[in-house]
Amino acid sequence: MSDTLLFKKQNGVVTLTLNRPKAYNSFNREMAFALIAELEKSALDDEVRVIILTGNGTAFCAGQDLREVTEDNGITFEMILNEHYNPIIKAIRSIGKPVVAAINGVAAGAGANIAFSCDLTIAKESASFTQAFSKIGLVPDSGGTFFLPRLVGMQRATSMMMLSNKITAKEAAEIGLIYQCINDDEFDSSVSKLAEKLAKMPTKALGMTKELINAGFNNNLDAQLKMEGDYQIAASKSYDYNEGVNAFLEKRKPEFIGK
Repeated sequence: MSDTLLFKKQNGVVTLTLNRPKAYNSFNREMAFALIAELEKSALDDEVRVIILTGNGTAFCAGQDLREVTEDNGITFEMILNEHYNPIIKAIRSIGKPVVAAINGVAAGAGANIAFSCDLTIAKESASFTQAFSKIGLVPDSGGTFFLPRLVGMQRATSMMMLSNKITAKEAAEIGLIYQCINDDEFDSSVSKLAEKLAKMPTKALGMTKELINAGFNNNLDAQLKMEGDYQIAASKSYDYNEGVNAFLEKRKPEFIGK
């Protein structure tokens, strides 16, 4: 396990903390590979019901550590995208359980777009988001051009990507860019409460819901309705469906096991 990524597993919740605080948690090759490995591991662990992605220190993630790119014999952008960011985004979207981004500070460049790719993104009121790419003559990556227009519309997404203006957490919540903006003093407890709630929900159904959302980006209505029907039939055969119905009829809280 790399010291660039902190790992914690408790009560069905895995917390992955980017841990390069002196570099504002900007990605180097070591941290990228560590995150990919832990995401893949958590995806296969039946004990894991929800994944929290956050940062250590004053920043969530400042994007790419440019020193790796500019140093002699440094890694190429092709390597960074194909071996770092694209696998991270694909892992987040394909994991059959909720992935929550808990934004503790600034999220810039790839760091911002990783946050936007998660299922639910909550941020401290003091946090902010910026694309940053245009400031150094680059284009958005890590799914930014895919997720941003779908989250906030073409005009606003274009302004964010071309102008690289800073968006506060409060503004981000107001325009639907993130799920919630939380007062700094209440942030940690709010993250814990959300994780606890998700970990007690029917994980299989949540994962299938995520697959349907992913498919809805590309399906036409007929294809999406067909897929919903197939998944609903599959969900109705799960343990958690039976538990949910029985709990409703018996007027008690369900005890889901994620299967």
